[in-house]
Amino acid sequence: MEGGTTFHFIDASPAQAIEAARKVAGGKDIRLGGGPTMLREFLKAGLVDHMHVVVVPILLGRGVRLWDGLEGLETNYDIESVSSPIGVTHMTFTRVASH
Repeated sequence: MEGGTTFHFIDASPAQAIEAARKVAGGKDIRLGGGPTMLREFLKAGLVDHMHVVVVPILLGRGVRLWDGLEGLETNYDIESVSSPIGVTHMTFTRVASH
């Protein structure tokens, strides 16, 4: 892409995907992009240090639920949320340093 951004799509476990991305990134940040199903797998594996989630209000019962099976996740992150007048909420999760 313009500006040097490159996307790589691979069929691998979250740990394998992160390892491959680290090799390609050469010490630069790695960013994941995708939907709740993909993100949930990386969160379960403990491979997400920082994430920005945008919550858009929709009718109940629609969409894929990000947080299913991730009970207690909030204890591992500092969470900041900002709501907009149109009802969209931006949530930033930053991993808490290990004790």
